[in-house]
Parts: sequence; C-alpha cells; structure tokens
Amino acid sequence: MSQTGGGGPLFSPREEPEPQRMPSGSVPLASRMRPRSFDEFIGQEHIVGEEKVLRRSIEADTLPSIVLWGPPGTGKTTLARIIARTTRCHFAPLSAVTSGVADLRRIIDEARKRQRFSGQRTILFIDEIHRFNKAQQDAILPFVEDGTVTFIGATTENPSFEVISPLLSRARTFKLDPLTSEDLKTILTRAIDDVDRGLGALKVVLTGEALEELVAVASGDARIALNALELAAGATPAGGDGKRHIGIDVVRQALQSRTLLYDRAGDQHYDLISALHKSLRGSDPDAGLYWLGRMLEAGEDPLYIARRLVRFATEDIGMADPQALVIAMAAQQAIHFVGLPEANLALAQAVVYLATSPKSNSLYAGYSAVQEDIRRGPNEQVPLHLRNPVTGLMRKMEYGKGYKYAHDYEGHFAEQEYLPQGLRGRRYYTPSSQGYEREIAARLVMWWPSRQKPETDERGSGDQRTSAA
Repeated sequence: MSQTGGGGPLFSPREEPEPQRMPSGSVPLASRMRPRSFDEFIGQEHIVGEEKVLRRSIEADTLPSIVLWGPPGTGKTTLARIIARTTRCHFAPLSAVTSGVADLRRIIDEARKRQRFSGQRTILFIDEIHRFNKAQQDAILPFVEDGTVTFIGATTENPSFEVISPLLSRARTFKLDPLTSEDLKTILTRAIDDVDRGLGALKVVLTGEALEELVAVASGDARIALNALELAAGATPAGGDGKRHIGIDVVRQALQSRTLLYDRAGDQHYDLISALHKSLRGSDPDAGLYWLGRMLEAGEDPLYIARRLVRFATEDIGMADPQALVIAMAAQQAIHFVGLPEANLALAQAVVYLATSPKSNSLYAGYSAVQEDIRRGPNEQVPLHLRNPVTGLMRKMEYGKGYKYAHDYEGHFAEQEYLPQGLRGRRYYTPSSQGYEREIAARLVMWWPSRQKPETDERGSGDQRTSAA
C-alpha cells in the first residue's frame, strides 16, 4: 500500500510488506488481527462469498466504483485493504475526517500521471465518506466519471442521505451486516490461538460464559469484542499452570457498560421509531416495550417519543378508542412533571395502552382525502344557509336562510346539507367496526338514513404509510 497522497507507490500492492512488529501493547489487537485476505475474512458472505459478483470482480481486477455501507466493526476498511492487496491497482486511502479537497486534488493529479505513464489504475478509498460535505463530494465526481480513479467509499450512515446522488449513481452500494454470534466467536477464538498476531503467547483461556458475554455485548462489532478481550487478557495474571483464565466477571469489567449503537439524527433513530410504530400498529405490547427501551436507554429525547405516540393515537387508533389520545398526552405531561427516569414508566404505560387498543385508520384516511380535495379542487363557497347573517345586507342576501337549528328538533338532529355544492355526497369519514367506532357507525346510520350505509372495515386499519413508518 502506498503512502496517502504521496508520489508513486513505494511497492506494488501485491508486494506490500507486513507491518513492522511493534512492542507488545503498541498496536491494538483489533488492528493486529485484521484479515489480510478473503481466506481470513469472516462474515459478509452475501457480498464476498466465493461466487458473489463483488468478490469475482475484485479477484478479476475489474472492480467498479463501490460504496460499502454498514455498522462499525463489520469489515468495511478491512475489505478495502483486501482489495488493495488483491488487485493490481494503486491504492490511495483517505479519511474524510482529516482530509480535504487539497488532498483529493493531489491524489487525482498523481492518478492521472500514473495512468498516463504506466497505465496503472488508482483506487481512491475514502473512509467515513459521509463526513465530506456536498462540495467535497462534488470534487470527486468528474474523476470517477472519466475513469481517472475507481472510487470506494465506506460509511456507517445511509448513503441515500449522506452521499450525493450523482456520485451514488456511479457506484454500486453494498450493505454489510452486523457480524453474527458465530462470526464473533470465530474471530475471538482465532485471536486467542494466534501466536504471531494474537494472544497465543499469553495462553488465554476464556470460559464459555465469558465468551457468550463478549459476543452478546459486542452486538456484531468485532472491534468492541477484540478490544475488550485484549483488556481482559492484559488485566489477568497467569496462574500456576502458566495460563490466563478469564471468567465472566473480568470480561464484564473490561466491557464496563454497553454503548448502544444509536444516532439521534441517523438511521438508528428512524429505524427504531419505525419499529416502535409498526409494533404498536401490530398490537404487540412486548415488541413495543422493547423498542421503547432501546430508544430511551440509548438517550433518545423522551418528548420526541411522546410526539410519535400522540401521532399514533390519532392515526392508527383514532375514534376506535378516543382515550388513546388522552393517555398519550398524559405521558407527554408526565415527562414535564416528573422527568426521567420516572417518566419512562409513563411512556411504557402509553405504549402498552396503544398496542392493546382497537385499531382504525379511518381518521387518517378521511383527513388525507380532505387534504387531497382541498389541494386539487376549487375554493368551494360556504353554502348560504350556513353563513351567519350578522348585518341587514347579509339577511337581504339570504345568509342563514333555511338553516335548521339542531336543538329545536327531536333527538337534537335535523337532516340538511353541510358540504359545499361541489362536494355534495362526498364521504370522508367511514368508521370501522373496531371498538368505539361501532357505536359511531350505528349513530351515523340512524341520523343519515338517506345516505348509503357506511361500509365498515373489519380490519380496522389500512395500509397507510406515515413518516414514522
């Protein structure tokens, strides 16, 4: 691998020497154990399995521009380095955290010269590509398009939002998944056994309980697992048999507390609120409580959750249980009144109530239809009989003429038209057969026998999509 932003390569990727052996403890275990080839690479079989397109294109040295998207510790940078070793391209890595347009221009100039004089192609690898702003990403675009460089971007954020569309359209996106429990166990076992790069010389013995704890808390992130293992091994003295026996207590001390993967402005924020909303719509209180806890324990703003619960109460329950909105608003007030962590239970109560309430999206569907008519239809005039005749002129113009005052009639109901002329016969609200809406449907049939009987929806919920869904 050549030096970033320097002149020509000091050695070809295939002749890249092994990192110089550092004193013990100078290079983190996660870095020392980084796979050097596909044979050592663990996980991501869906994109780098032997017969997968990405792997075949790498091994054939025909790699197109790509974006590697996935959580931390899943192998994005490692895969880029394997590409550097496998292809005959010059590999120019950059970090979007510490680099700028000047670094890009230097690498582009070198790539042009290299292509002109030796015909060697250049791979431009940008780690944390989402840290580059639009102008910086724009600076890459022409040179990806004309083939000056083959672009590889690595990001933990959704590239649909963080990578500009023109650049994204010229690259294939590959999503890396969190490593499975078996993947992590393989990685940890390999690190324990490896004498040259791992902890083999320390003769580490990890109990089954400790291994399970490492895997569970790492949650698919190999870097977390390896760093915790190294800390636990370093803190454990050798026993009489010369081995370092590591149990679950030592592992827990090394891990301290779990840092939940969560970004209040990123994918996790939207994914988890979507999971909560869909769990409530699906009437699953257990899943609802779990997703609520995931957000609260990771530090989500409780008022944001309360706002989403209020929206859910009106959108997915509505008049099937009018108390749903009352409960959701009470949870919002509890946050202000008692604060966290006590208000967590108020939110939990609201989640369980909403999950176990009858569901109906009749209000949502009805108001959506109203919005559509208002956007597309004419500015309908208020019928004269519904206007207040507050002046003599208005009375002469027949404002209020023929209006029936409902309280003067039996049952406090008088049949008359309330919609404008152009919307006569339009129906917006159709109650479902769920919960309280059964009573509402019966009243409407009693009051409006001249109208078609409202069609009830046995499901009580349609497939309407929302910002949370």
